[in-house]
Amino acid sequence: MRYLGLIFKNSVRNRRRSLLTVASIAVSLCILGLLIAMYQAMFFGEATPAQALRLVTRHRVSMTQPIPIYYRDKIRQLPGVRDLMTWQWFGGTYKDARDPNNMFARFATDPDHFFNVYNEFQIPEDQKRAFLRERTGCIVERSLATKLNFKIGDTIHLIGDIFPVNLDLKVVGIYDDPDKMAALYFSREYLREALGSSSAQQDMVGAFLIQADTPADVPRLAAAVDDMFSTSPFPTRSESEKAFQLSFISFLGNLRLFIMAICGAVTFTILLVSANTISMSVRERIREVGILKTLGFTPGAILGIVLGESAIICLAGGALGCLLAAGLCAAVSHSPGADMMPAMHNLAVTPPVALVCLAGALLIGLVSSFVPAWSASRTSILDSLRYAG
Repeated sequence: MRYLGLIFKNSVRNRRRSLLTVASIAVSLCILGLLIAMYQAMFFGEATPAQALRLVTRHRVSMTQPIPIYYRDKIRQLPGVRDLMTWQWFGGTYKDARDPNNMFARFATDPDHFFNVYNEFQIPEDQKRAFLRERTGCIVERSLATKLNFKIGDTIHLIGDIFPVNLDLKVVGIYDDPDKMAALYFSREYLREALGSSSAQQDMVGAFLIQADTPADVPRLAAAVDDMFSTSPFPTRSESEKAFQLSFISFLGNLRLFIMAICGAVTFTILLVSANTISMSVRERIREVGILKTLGFTPGAILGIVLGESAIICLAGGALGCLLAAGLCAAVSHSPGADMMPAMHNLAVTPPVALVCLAGALLIGLVSSFVPAWSASRTSILDSLRYAG
């Protein structure tokens, strides 16, 4: 600590180079912070109390493979099942498919069971009754309704792609979802009638969303449901809602490996930038090192001074990078693509993420500067003073 003032002055003696180095590290740490925040949000986020009670049953092979609707009655008979509903992805096109704002989740479901399973959703009672009563009625999440200016009584026209039908839905309710997942729900019976009795899709569904009595019942129910249909032509895979969200993300590829690979590349880049800056700084001051030793500075003190300079530069870049990452996380969490992934709404540079980034910046600064610092501290006085650059 005695040399803190000297360390700081040496860190900014070449201001242009120091600022450029800090900026380079900040940009790299911004990317690193965003990736770490995404990793934490997607793979380490805790399930809410309501999510902990739900599990999803789908076809064992893929979500794109349907399962028969009659599974619903058999699953209801299992002990520990409080309620369940059908959960059918409709897809389709709303207005212009090229506009990302028009991309949002559209599900067919059972209105009479919907608010039992999603009991955390809030909606006025009159709108809930309208959803139960009107065959073509639909309900819309509030943030989606605000973004697309949906109002009670509006008609939403969906052009089918997965299903060969077009639907005209009337907005009868706007609900509040704590996770703010932009979605639209309508009656599966309306879809079933539109398909007609000749359609093979009429009595097939994409998944069932099951609500258990207690969180402890979820793994037991998952095993019981899958065992029940293990020998049927449509075997199932049941998992908690949180696990289902992670498996849905995995359809995009091995995101864990992808994120870790980018983090490694960014870290290596920071290491090279920091090492180059400190090496240049040390080479320019070899003669000063000789003078410092003449004045009584020990090799350990010189080693600490050079390491301290690198640490200050990297920590400054790390702190600035965390601020930039926080802003970038806020932008990503409010982007149209985040509406399809609830975990992205919780994207933020939390204190643990910031601590990891700053610790990484400090470690990179120390590692990258150790070799030039060690070399400078071991250079003799005579070699230092006759060094010509």
